[in-house]
Amino acid sequence: MALRVLFALLPVLSCGFLGWATMLRLAVVTRKPRDWWLLGLNCVLSVAWIALIGADPTPETNGWQGNTGAFGIIITGFLTCVYFLVVDIRHHAARAAAPAAAWYPGQPAPYVPQQQPQRPAYGYPPAQQTPVPAPTPAPAPGPANPPRIGQVRAELDELSELLRKQTPHPQGPRPNPDSPGPDAEGPAR
Repeated sequence: MALRVLFALLPVLSCGFLGWATMLRLAVVTRKPRDWWLLGLNCVLSVAWIALIGADPTPETNGWQGNTGAFGIIITGFLTCVYFLVVDIRHHAARAAAPAAAWYPGQPAPYVPQQQPQRPAYGYPPAQQTPVPAPTPAPAPGPANPPRIGQVRAELDELSELLRKQTPHPQGPRPNPDSPGPDAEGPAR
């Protein structure tokens, strides 16, 4: 994009003297014979306009030759700028819209990482994976507990049994500091 702007402004900023550079860029990019011929024509016209300015016999080059040469070189630069923009934009739009050639490999598919099997959390047995059943037209008899809830219930039952089997603390049960003791009349307000 920046090069397009630079080469489009080159003939305008140089008053048409560097229009050949813009046409050279266009001919190299498009590789069409028409653009190479127009590059040659642009070079010949630029030399002719400068020669016409130089052939002006008046001391301030304000005769018809100087005026015609100056007008010609400015118009050639302007036309070069317009032609460059039109052809360059069409060229890049056509390249973007054209499908890839059959001999050129297409774009590779984006990388999608494989799904790793879910590992159970530390200390838990793996959850049973059940395939999702196909939907049936008959309504289900009732909501069944998911397998994970049943697993959690079983683990909580095991934990409760384990805590019941533990021996009591050697000093006996600890008194709760918030509960009123035999001496206290209740918590302070």
